[in-house]
Amino acid sequence: MNYRLIKPLVLAVGLACSGLAAAAKVELTRGIDTQQFDTQRKICDDLFGYVNANWLKANAIPGDRSTWGSFEQLDEASIHATHEIAEAASKDLAKLAPDSIDAKIGAFYKSGMDAAAANKAGITPIADWLKRVDSLRTPDDVVTFVHDTHAAGLGLLFNFGGEADFKNSSMEIAYAFQGGLGLPERAYYLEDGKDGSYKKIREAYLAYIAQVLELAGTAKADATRQAATVLAFEKQLATASLAPVELRSPENQYNFVSLDEAQKQNPHLAWNKFLARQNLSDSKGFSLSQPKFFAAVDTMIDKTPVADWQAYLRFKTIDGAAPYLTDALSDAHFGFHGKTLRGQQENKPRWKQVMDTLENSMGMALGQLYVARNFPPEAKQRAQELVDNLRQATKARLEKLEWMSEDTKKKALEKWASFTPKIGYPDEWRKWDGLAIKPDNYFANIAAAAKFNNDWSMSKINKPVDRREWGMTPQTVNAYYNPLQNEIVFPAAILQPPFFDAKADDALNYGGIGAVIGHEILHGYDDEGSKFDAKGNLADWWSKEDREKFDARTAKLVQQFDDYVAIDGLHVKGRLTLGENIADLGGLNVSYDAFKLAQSKSGKPETKIDGLTPDQRFFLNFAQVWRRAFRDAELKRRLNIDPHAPAPFRAIAAPSNMPAFAQAFGCKSGDAMVRDGERQVKIW
Repeated sequence: MNYRLIKPLVLAVGLACSGLAAAAKVELTRGIDTQQFDTQRKICDDLFGYVNANWLKANAIPGDRSTWGSFEQLDEASIHATHEIAEAASKDLAKLAPDSIDAKIGAFYKSGMDAAAANKAGITPIADWLKRVDSLRTPDDVVTFVHDTHAAGLGLLFNFGGEADFKNSSMEIAYAFQGGLGLPERAYYLEDGKDGSYKKIREAYLAYIAQVLELAGTAKADATRQAATVLAFEKQLATASLAPVELRSPENQYNFVSLDEAQKQNPHLAWNKFLARQNLSDSKGFSLSQPKFFAAVDTMIDKTPVADWQAYLRFKTIDGAAPYLTDALSDAHFGFHGKTLRGQQENKPRWKQVMDTLENSMGMALGQLYVARNFPPEAKQRAQELVDNLRQATKARLEKLEWMSEDTKKKALEKWASFTPKIGYPDEWRKWDGLAIKPDNYFANIAAAAKFNNDWSMSKINKPVDRREWGMTPQTVNAYYNPLQNEIVFPAAILQPPFFDAKADDALNYGGIGAVIGHEILHGYDDEGSKFDAKGNLADWWSKEDREKFDARTAKLVQQFDDYVAIDGLHVKGRLTLGENIADLGGLNVSYDAFKLAQSKSGKPETKIDGLTPDQRFFLNFAQVWRRAFRDAELKRRLNIDPHAPAPFRAIAAPSNMPAFAQAFGCKSGDAMVRDGERQVKIW
């Protein structure tokens, strides 16, 4: 399903394929370049601007990107590593074992690069689905169509997939989750937005719906009429949907019901038939995660004219397939989803689009080849040392907490003791036997992979959780915490500069990857993660008084971020971004403690490098990691849906609450980067 409980370091959208610097086509940032500093700014007023402003001025966002900075630099440099793997495999197909993952990847890539074949095929690849939409006559027909699209791995109306049971994390169950919207979230349908921004996007979306319907063969007048129907249909879904900030609550993500209860609540959706179609007939129940949404869908099945359903399902079928069909449909899809919503100026070149699709379809297979070629064992060993030091520093902080009672603290330490770190890549690779990939049919390959992945996902439901699995591929420039497994995971691709360099001084590594490690550990104690116990179960292990103290402290962090203005008078949403902000603040504090611990163990004097003390280099590299610029449209979109605050505020927020930062740079009370007294936020 689209929603995952795992807590990534950044929103993973747009960071698809990755790799290591050895195969890079652009230069990665190594060390700290003091020549980049904007000395016209005071570091005690703006750490982010002091470190990054000059670099961002000199490095414009590329046309095929909506953001640009440290993460994207890694991604842009790294994608060539996976591209070289895929391209080489496509040229060596005759030499490869037919059912090997190399051959599957090579055939997939080769088929995707044949733009002429895609244009010649037109909409033929989805013709059968569209004929079925045209043949719908009754509500039962609609329901059967929805069931079948999910079995094919499409999922047009809502999200459905497997995840560990919130109340029994050792077992995997099914989750039905709200979905079906073409705009980022409910507010885009129900509000006009500041200066009419949502209204303008709705108008653009309406035009886009009509455009793709017409490109797929619908007469212009009918396409215009159906577009209005689709927008009204999605508005009904939006009205019943929860907002992003509401979805952050675990209580709004989990609602286990028996199959009988689900049938009673949504009789027209026919959950018994749906589960049977997904090969889950033995299910005793599942999480009907947002009851209000599914109640609305059930009513719409009964009350909404079938013709309206046809318009909606026709558009969703075309929209989902558009990037893989003709140039005209792909360009239209990019024009709205890329340019209008995200501000991206030009589409990615075809090879990058194919690599994104390959990552989404067979990412872990690609990762297996990537690791063998790009990930040195010594990087994993050095990263493990940092993880060990960060865990020790976390334990020490928990033990010294003054505001938490001993009983709750004991349980917090039990959770600490059960953390599982995963570094680099999985110990065991997923199998791809049975997935047939052809070198001459791109869309068929995408469809085959979608069904294969859906079948694989369904096969794990109602069985014990496989704790060896990863929620990200090794080539992803990211990291995450999964509260259901109480694990922290660091893919190989993030273990490179500026985050990590085995040859760099401790200050850089602890200010970079150390802060990332601390961030993921502290997710276990953020406002969501703290509701899960040492076993990964949703359980209240806090005393009432301790939870109240925690909430009072986090409320100050909410206010700190609410006060930040990102663009055009739009503020960061402190409640939406709270979990990430808690993790940033706690993670940087823990990493600083671990840095000091590493220094004491080494016995080395605090030697300056480039005139900078170790403490200064620690904070400067932290700010450098968050070097990032956004296109206006993308920044506005993320303010509405992203649980991560924009990078400039992440760079300044945590250090401004740390006396160690003020001491390192001689900052004083009254400076913008010094939050003291009642304004200072102290949680973990």
